Amino acid sequence: MDIVDPPSSSPTTHSVSPSARLERLPRITRSHRVWIALLSFIYACDWADIFSLSYAMPAMRQTWQLSTTQIGAVTSCTFAGMAIGAVLGGRLSDKFGRRPTLIAGTIVFSVASILSALSPNYEVFIILRTLTGAGLQAVVGVVLVYVTEMFPRVSRGRYISLVIGLGSLGMPPMALAARIVVPAGPETWRWVFVFGGIGLLAVIFVPKLLPESVHWDETNGKTARTDQLVTTLEQHVIARTGSPLPAPAPAAPTTPQPMSNLFTARYRRRTVVLCVAMTFFLLGYYGFNNWVPTLLVDRGLTISAALTVTTVLSASPLAATLLALPITDRWERKRTCMVLCMLAAAAVTAFAYTHNYATLVVSGFLTQLFFVTTFQVLYAYLPENFPTALRGSGAGLANGVGRAAGIASGFITAAIVTVLGFAGAFGAAALFSTLAGLIIGTFGANTHNRNLDDVDGHQQSAVAKSSAASEPRTLERAAAPATPQHYSEPLDARRGRASDLGGPPRGTD
Repeated sequence: MDIVDPPSSSPTTHSVSPSARLERLPRITRSHRVWIALLSFIYACDWADIFSLSYAMPAMRQTWQLSTTQIGAVTSCTFAGMAIGAVLGGRLSDKFGRRPTLIAGTIVFSVASILSALSPNYEVFIILRTLTGAGLQAVVGVVLVYVTEMFPRVSRGRYISLVIGLGSLGMPPMALAARIVVPAGPETWRWVFVFGGIGLLAVIFVPKLLPESVHWDETNGKTARTDQLVTTLEQHVIARTGSPLPAPAPAAPTTPQPMSNLFTARYRRRTVVLCVAMTFFLLGYYGFNNWVPTLLVDRGLTISAALTVTTVLSASPLAATLLALPITDRWERKRTCMVLCMLAAAAVTAFAYTHNYATLVVSGFLTQLFFVTTFQVLYAYLPENFPTALRGSGAGLANGVGRAAGIASGFITAAIVTVLGFAGAFGAAALFSTLAGLIIGTFGANTHNRNLDDVDGHQQSAVAKSSAASEPRTLERAAAPATPQHYSEPLDARRGRASDLGGPPRGTD
């Protein structure tokens, strides 16, 4: 069995980019599984906290005698925090690293959630929910970028779906807890936000179990620990498969870049497309989710009955994961997003106009199913559009602009409810979802099964030609016995692989 030599034993081990070696792995390792478990727990805390406001809002409205406009203001302030957290968290993760930003964001949203439970009035609560939103969205952005950068290219989409799906398991316990706690007393809704602080437990384990991103380390010159980590992962894969690894494609060199580069000719189109698509998608998604309990009560259901409906809907993300896993890496992600957005629009339209309780529950479940599945595919797609040095910033900006639209969404939905009522509010959500799907499906970049820094094919193919022209065959032959998994294909085959945008066959996970 061929085993990778330790980094110090052979200079040729360093001749190939660690990130390129990581992306070509045909399967994940037990280290990846540990990362999945930890990131999923963090994401579960995030999901639970995001929807805590929706579950508590009907009772809060009675405690503080809130108007529909004030409810919209709370929702909008949460989105304002998310917009700030998405942009700031993305940039901080590009500058200081994925791991420290993840830790800081988790602390912020957990502590702010606990303090929200102690709010003496509406005004203090709004400030704390803004801070909660900032921490939440900073964490979401880093989790998505981390999985994108640390998992093999042939399977990173399905593992983003898996993390989001496992994370969505935080919704049913929170919905069930709210169903039990909120109706128990006039201010027992406060406990819902205490539950949202459970993310502090994750802070204990992140420094010990989660290494820094290989792509980020490489871009910032920290190659020693990166090479050692990737070598260990390679050893685990070879030990499991008993076969040499496929040759990595030549990797484009990356260096830190200013955020303004997102608006240069190279990245401007994808930046604008993703920002606009995220704006419409999140207007539709949160226009549905944030208003379901409140509008069901306004339509005549009791608080308990409305929360029963949301508890049923909260089970849909698990089904969404089962739907997303086989399709996220199978087809071009932008077109998959378009189809899912159309299905969500159809389901939410049925929800808006039905007067039958059973149809209401079924159509609501399907709406959540397609919305969350879209989220899983879309969140795999966003980070792939930008190079390592701008990945956090680009994905964060797109998320941030979408969340900024959510600032207006609370007031938009409140105005629509006033004029058009229940059906109009959810009909608007269907329209927004349709627009998001058409924009991303028509104008989005193709990213299917491509290396992270080769979305448009130009940068990678240029590097491949340069590498192939400058690399002597004698070096390959000399290096082959020491590190066969790095050079297990002839040079001519590797030249061909550099421009093979279809990528290697899917590995077994």
